[in-house]
Amino acid sequence: MSDYQILPAEDDLNQILISNARPSDWKNPTPSGRYNLVVIGGGSAGLVAAAGASAIGAKVALIEKNYLGGDCLNVGCMPSKAVIRAGRAAYDVEHASEFGIDVHGEVEVDFHRVMRHMRHTRAEISPHDSAYRYTDLGVDVYFGEAKFTSPNSIEVDGKTLTFSKALISTGSHPAHIPIPGLADTGYLTNETVFNLTEQPKSMAVIGAGPIGAELAQTFQRLGTQVTLLDIAPHALPREDEDAAEIVQESLIKDGIKLLLGVKTQEISRVGGQKRIIYEKDGEILEVEVEEILLAVGRRPNISGLGLEDIGINFDKFGIKVNDQLQTSVANIYAAGDVAHKYQFTHVAGHAAAIVVQNALFPFPKRKFSNLTIPWVTYTDPEVAHVGIYPSEAAEQGIEIDTYTQPMAKIDRAISEGDTEGFVKIHTVKGKGKILGATIVARHAGEMINEITMAMKHDISLGALSTLINPYPTQSEAIGKAAGLYNRTRLTPMVEKILGWWMKRTR
Repeated sequence: MSDYQILPAEDDLNQILISNARPSDWKNPTPSGRYNLVVIGGGSAGLVAAAGASAIGAKVALIEKNYLGGDCLNVGCMPSKAVIRAGRAAYDVEHASEFGIDVHGEVEVDFHRVMRHMRHTRAEISPHDSAYRYTDLGVDVYFGEAKFTSPNSIEVDGKTLTFSKALISTGSHPAHIPIPGLADTGYLTNETVFNLTEQPKSMAVIGAGPIGAELAQTFQRLGTQVTLLDIAPHALPREDEDAAEIVQESLIKDGIKLLLGVKTQEISRVGGQKRIIYEKDGEILEVEVEEILLAVGRRPNISGLGLEDIGINFDKFGIKVNDQLQTSVANIYAAGDVAHKYQFTHVAGHAAAIVVQNALFPFPKRKFSNLTIPWVTYTDPEVAHVGIYPSEAAEQGIEIDTYTQPMAKIDRAISEGDTEGFVKIHTVKGKGKILGATIVARHAGEMINEITMAMKHDISLGALSTLINPYPTQSEAIGKAAGLYNRTRLTPMVEKILGWWMKRTR
């Protein structure tokens, strides 16, 4: 429920999006009777909860301050993946000669058409999240700012809605940092970058986490000269170090100027450029760019809801919930970015399903901690992860074994030139129980599901080795990593017994 605006473009695609996500002629319904569930926020969690609750016969209201579909549809997952795909296409054309395909002349990127492709993607997907669709599902859809007036009532657009249960799923917005001059100079975030219709010749991306790394690589591949800055010593600082190193090398090969381990001191406008003053190892340096993209994390959307008035506990990191996703007010729940450190669309959707179960049925109660959560950073190569990292295992006093299969030894990866990366699987020391995994590969996001399923259903790494992966596929790397585990079971004693048996059977 951020306050971003989708700007009309030179075509009607944004108008299609807006007509679905927030129709200009929409009239809010008149409340009639108590709702079983009021959902505040029409992003991933809110939409799943509203549809799910309505499907089982609940009387449901859905309140959205801005656009239905939330960040994912409008300024997050979907537009970013459309633009990332364009960047990959440009990269593949430029490197086609490696496969014997010659492209004569320079590769030309038409930024207007790239962004039109992005807008077309949003417009085509938007009916799935539209106000009309949810009305057809039996949900009362309200547009406006919501504020709790009691633990059982909420006000929107001058109307008071009463409820038995409520879900707060208001999402998050881009974090801001107090760099002197930044606000006056102006900058982009994920909420505004997709409104661009002219391509910047140069861009500084502040923040080398997932969003910053993805968009830095994409704009570089589309022809913008990108400088990526972060106070951390390497890109993707929260990821597996080996994975982050591979991505960092890929960013360098793409031509991105990396300024890592730096502190941004001041930003100002100089003519048509934006000047960034930064400090590196005690030396004051500067870089000038046409645009700045700020990508330094997310903050929950909690202001204006009246949470403090009804006793809901929260802090700057979000609303406090228990394992059943209840807030400190028992009949009010929270899910999605506003309440979780795992700020992903797929997590929000599954959390919403937990809320529907726990809020509307007396039993069984579901727990958020039972979810097995994978996630992906959509750089090239992608980084996919599930479960714990070795550092987390060490902090928890868990001894682990790690089995690593390089993609450079996988036939399909070799044939496609995608040899940078690996499959790395962590197990309980001396056992096959999988605790976590990281995959670095061009399609790592598609590959991680096999390991996620194994973890979810407590399938051991040894058992996973019996799964037949089609040949040749990059997923074969998972089977080979499992094979490494099986070899560890061939102890000296087992080898001795097997040797004795083979001699007897000659």
